[in-house]
Amino acid sequence: MNVLAFASRKGGAGKSTLAAHLAVHVYRRTRACLLVDDDPQGSLTLWNELRAEYALPSKTVKRGIADIVKKAERNGVEWIFIDTAPNTSVSVMEAIEAATLVIIPCRPGLFDIDAVQETIAFARRAGTPYAVVINGAPPKRQEIEAPAVASARSQLTQWEVPVWGGQITHRASLSLALGKADGVMDYMSDHCAAAEIAGLWSAIEKSVKVIHGARNKAVMHRVAA
Repeated sequence: MNVLAFASRKGGAGKSTLAAHLAVHVYRRTRACLLVDDDPQGSLTLWNELRAEYALPSKTVKRGIADIVKKAERNGVEWIFIDTAPNTSVSVMEAIEAATLVIIPCRPGLFDIDAVQETIAFARRAGTPYAVVINGAPPKRQEIEAPAVASARSQLTQWEVPVWGGQITHRASLSLALGKADGVMDYMSDHCAAAEIAGLWSAIEKSVKVIHGARNKAVMHRVAA
């Protein structure tokens, strides 16, 4: 079983949005996934409730994530997506400790880059592999990253932080799809947004496979990322 925790102390980083779009992508393919909403704001739960008969299996929790993970594994769940609160609470640490991989969304700005350091420190103390995903990024021009993205990537690399090689561009379709209780894969025809989500998912799968197969998880994950 694979557990993805979406964590960042910075509010508005895009944890719930990425969790929702990736979960729909997986649910369409395997139908063996579980949403765990550990954020008091309840954004992931709200979106899932709007899906009505198409809702994904879900749990809302405040504590006890480890117990939910164990039960899900017994029930044959393949992927768990945990959306966490934008703080450093005990439940966030529980999610990080339970995770196979921590996904840390980060917008390419000074405050956002500074804020991810605390989440990274949490993951390192827990010994949980992690990767930063540049989210809400300005669009590329002729396949060249915007200066803000290049600068953020450079800073994170200097800190020896694993960073996904792609980006999730700021697109209205990502928000509009959630408003219609969809994932971007099913909404309109924004092939670029869908391709970025698919690309991120491919990288996550690759990293998770390496994590499961490696003795030294942190070192091998850095290679995979």
